[in-house]
Amino acid sequence: MTEISISARIPEDIFQELETFMKEESLEKSASIRKLLSEGLHHWKEERALKLLSEGKVTFLKAAQMSGISVWDLVDIVREKGVVWIKSEKYLADDIQKALE
Repeated sequence: MTEISISARIPEDIFQELETFMKEESLEKSASIRKLLSEGLHHWKEERALKLLSEGKVTFLKAAQMSGISVWDLVDIVREKGVVWIKSEKYLADDIQKALE
């Protein structure tokens, strides 16, 4: 994997939290930032997929693909968060058809 170097300015209070994270996780600064960034992006993809699913803009299968998780894991998250995704029989039929393909 090719790595790209980036730089950013952050407020001092966030840096202090980063230092606490580094100590507790026994990681050096760049590894800590990579881990937090990766976790943050994973969370963002999941939330984005759930939002689009609840708005009826994507199918259940597409939401799972967008979030990078299995359909079964998405089922658990949808149930846990109480996301309503079946707005009509059309969406259900579309999801079933795509799952059977």
